[in-house]
Amino acid sequence: MLTNARIYNLDAHDEMDFIHNYYERLVLQEIFAQSSRVQEGDRDFLADVACVALNRMPPRYIRHDVDMTFFMSPQDIQEIGNKVTKAVTDAISYVESRERGDDVKLPALDVSLIANRASKPTKSAAKASEESKKISKPKAQKK
Repeated sequence: MLTNARIYNLDAHDEMDFIHNYYERLVLQEIFAQSSRVQEGDRDFLADVACVALNRMPPRYIRHDVDMTFFMSPQDIQEIGNKVTKAVTDAISYVESRERGDDVKLPALDVSLIANRASKPTKSAAKASEESKKISKPKAQKK
C-alpha cells in the first residue's frame, strides 16, 4: 500500500521499473515487425513512431502483463492486437509524411474494447429489455 510508513527513494529507479504501460511492448514489437528502417537500427524513427502510436492507445499501467491478460477474453486479446497494428501502421505513415514535410492528420482510432462496451448497456438496449419484460408477463385470467 502506498500510504504505509515506508519511505520511498524515487531516485533509485528500481523502485518504479516494475510498473509499465501494457501497450509499450506490443507497440514496439509491432513497429519492429512493420518497419525495415527500425530493423536496420533507426532509433529516432522507432522513438517517433512509438510515441505517436502509444499516444493513440489508452494508458494501461500494470505491474505484470499477466495482470491484464488474465481478465481478457480471447476476443479482447485479438482486438487489442488489431488496434495496435492499426495504431502502428497509422503512426508510421504519419511520421514518414511529416518527414517529407506533408501536413497530415491521423485518422480516428476507436480504442475501447468489446468487453468494455458490452458491460455498459446502451439506452436502446435497456429500453428493449424493458419492452421484452412487458411482453413476457402473463396476463391475469378473467373469471
